[in-house]
Amino acid sequence: MSLSVGIVGLPNVGKSTLFTALTKNEVLIANYPFATIDPTVGVVTVPDSRLATLSEISGSEEVIPAIVEFVDIAGLVKGASAGEGLGNKFLSNIRETDMVAEVVRIFEDSDVHHVSGGVDPMGDIEVINLELIMADGETVSKRIQGLEREVKRGDKNAVAEKTLLEKLLIHLEAGQLAHSLEMSDEERKLIKGLHLLTMKQFLYVCNKKQDAFNLDEQNDDRWTELLEFFEKTGSQYVIVDAGMELDLKDMNDEEKNEFRREYGAQGNGVEGLIRAAYNRLGLMSYFTTGEKETRAWTVPIGSTGPEAGAAIHTDFKDKYIRAQVVTFDDLVSSGSKAAARDQGKLRTEGKEYIVQDGDVIEFLHS
Repeated sequence: MSLSVGIVGLPNVGKSTLFTALTKNEVLIANYPFATIDPTVGVVTVPDSRLATLSEISGSEEVIPAIVEFVDIAGLVKGASAGEGLGNKFLSNIRETDMVAEVVRIFEDSDVHHVSGGVDPMGDIEVINLELIMADGETVSKRIQGLEREVKRGDKNAVAEKTLLEKLLIHLEAGQLAHSLEMSDEERKLIKGLHLLTMKQFLYVCNKKQDAFNLDEQNDDRWTELLEFFEKTGSQYVIVDAGMELDLKDMNDEEKNEFRREYGAQGNGVEGLIRAAYNRLGLMSYFTTGEKETRAWTVPIGSTGPEAGAAIHTDFKDKYIRAQVVTFDDLVSSGSKAAARDQGKLRTEGKEYIVQDGDVIEFLHS
C-alpha cells in the first residue's frame, strides 16, 4: 500500500531542510517565506534491519524495503483557509496526503527569521491547526447544505450523515481537530468522502538546532507548555535537528555515527521520524523472502491473512487458501525455512489468521 505524509508548518521552521535530509533530494531552501511553492515529493525507505538478516539467510539477489512518500508542502500562514499566502493551493496539497507531519521550531536564532517575529511553538501549532480546522468547517457546512433536499425527502442515510456533520461542526467551531471527535467506525465511513484535513493523523516534529538556544535543553516554559499540550491531546511527537540531518545525508552509516558521537547528538532523528510516521498510521511490516528477493510489505495492524496477501496482489485476497508463516525470530534462530519446518516453527494458517509484525509469509492461493 502507498503511504503519503505531508510536511507542513509555518515559513522558516525547517520544513524544506527536513525534507531534503529525509529524501536526499535537493529542493529550494531559502530564508524567506514561500521558498517552496509547489509540493515536492520524495520516497523514503522505512528503516528495518531485519531485511538484511533475512536476505543473508535466503541468499536474496535483491532487498526491497517498505517505503513512505513525503510531500514538502509550502509554508502555511495565518489566513490560509481564506486563501492568504497561496493558502487554497497548500490546503489542497495537504488533502491528498495520508497524514500530517507538522514541523514546529524549538530553537532561537537571530539569523533565521520567524514569520511571527518570535519563537513560539504552541503559537505556531495554534495558527496551523486553526487554518486546517477552518477549512474543514467550510467543507462540513457546504456538505450539510447539500444534504437538505435528501433530508427533506426522509432519506435515512442523509439524516444520519447530517446529524453527524452538525455534531462535527460544533466540535470544529470549538477549535478541535476532527479526528479527536469520538465516532464509530460506521460514522467515520459516512464522512470519509469529505477528505477532511483534520481527520488525518498528526505527528508533531520539533525542530532544534545545534549550538543554538534549544527550548527542550533549557527547560524553557515554552517547551513545558508544548509537552503539556502533547500529553493533553494524546499527540505523538519527535525531536529532530533538521540542519544536522541535512549535513549527514551524504555520509555512510559509520561516518554518521562518528559525527553524532563527536557532537553529542542522540539517536537518529530522521529514522525516528520515519518510524513514528509509520507507527502513527497503525501500520506494520511482514516479509517475503527467497533467492530472488527479500521484501517488506506494508499493511494495517490487525490485517488477516487474505488482507495482508492483497498487498502483494489484489487477487490474493479472494483466492487465498492458506499461508505458511514463521516469525522473524524463529526463522533467525532456526537458520532456514527448512530447519524451521523440521523444528515445528513453520505454521500453516487459514483465512482468519491475524498477521503479526515481522511474520515471514509464503502464500498459497488458487
